[in-house]
Amino acid sequence: MAAAPEPRELELTCERMSYGPDAVARDADGKTVFVSGAVAGDRVRAVVDRAGERWDHARATELLDASPDRVAPGCPYAALCGGCPWAALSYPAQARAKRAGVVDALARIGGMGAERAEALVAPLESPSAPWGYRNKVELAVAREGGRVALGMHAAGGDGVVRVKSCALLDKRFAKAVRAVSGALGYLAGSHGLTLERVGVRASSRTREVEVALWDHPGPFPRAQAAKVLTDALSPTSVVRVMQKGPAKARRIAGVECLSGAGSWGERVGEERMRVSAPSFFQVNTAGAEKLVELVLDALRPEPHEEAMDLYCGAGTFTLPLARRAGLVSAVESYGPAVRDLRRNLTAAGLDNVDAVGGDAGREFPDTDADVIVVDPPRAGLSPDVVRRLSEQPARAIAYVSCDPATLARDLARFDEAGTFSPSRVTPMDLFPQTFHVETVTLLERT
Repeated sequence: MAAAPEPRELELTCERMSYGPDAVARDADGKTVFVSGAVAGDRVRAVVDRAGERWDHARATELLDASPDRVAPGCPYAALCGGCPWAALSYPAQARAKRAGVVDALARIGGMGAERAEALVAPLESPSAPWGYRNKVELAVAREGGRVALGMHAAGGDGVVRVKSCALLDKRFAKAVRAVSGALGYLAGSHGLTLERVGVRASSRTREVEVALWDHPGPFPRAQAAKVLTDALSPTSVVRVMQKGPAKARRIAGVECLSGAGSWGERVGEERMRVSAPSFFQVNTAGAEKLVELVLDALRPEPHEEAMDLYCGAGTFTLPLARRAGLVSAVESYGPAVRDLRRNLTAAGLDNVDAVGGDAGREFPDTDADVIVVDPPRAGLSPDVVRRLSEQPARAIAYVSCDPATLARDLARFDEAGTFSPSRVTPMDLFPQTFHVETVTLLERT
């Protein structure tokens, strides 16, 4: 058998951060190399672990010269856990990199060119502290030698890292990770748990804590799970979320309340909301408030106007819109979120919302809206939804996006349709210590 080729070792100077966990460098031939374990400005020795036609990926093995933007991470697990890949980059450098990533996506993918993109993108908004901002963590589950271990996904996605706490979680609940991991690890020793993951939501505003146990339908030690978690953490809610189907197409088969309220409560600005475990809710509550502020400031809905809220979830934008506009048409495709939306509207005493369950394209409201909010998932808007929005007589659209690439693609489609054009793109850092960035784009009639 022929011997395996020697790993290719490089000395690289990292130029910038990618839209991802890695820094970006170029080798001696000018080929792009994505470098894990490095930050922009570092000079490193690295070993290529994946070679491609257009780019390579390498793993930093030695830091030769540290970047002036390199810092000691604020979490002892940062090098092992995949939850905060930019933790070794100073926060001002993170902020610069995130705004630059939005500008780059608009210029390249959106076809706007560097000058127009730079003029459109506002300074980055940072609504929360760089650490301790999350209201939710998810624990991965692994089986090691017949025992169940809970922790964070390891950097690179291979295995689970056991941690005592998560520095991204609100510090008031720092002990929650260890308490939940210990309680369920103990329970698994005497019961055959088939957990896939465990979610912990915690609010410093309402003091509510929910533990969600994600598994499959079948026998489950309901009473024992509720007891060990109550003894360890005193949560206000413990639920079991049962899923069916293949890994990439899971569907919710049911949600059981094991103890407490059966849902989680949070306060966003003036609004009180309840959210069930399967429903999406922004992990950064201060960031969610800032998103609402930016959207309302951009649209300025009036009492005589009609609003539309597509991909509305449990009502983060719907509720404040309904307090300002005369009527709101709200569309959401995910069943648990639709139920949460209707419950939140009832609790708020709002009866001027037409809440529709279904896909935004198939259930596009048959109405003429004056102002529109769209907050789609990472995949962005379908071409049909862009077309339908472009046919609306609305005076403005606020597009909330969590992915600069799909935002840029969709803005190019709006430009092509010729009805609405972006007048301002505001990047927001809802996820410090990571590469993710949220944006609020105001589209106005051309």
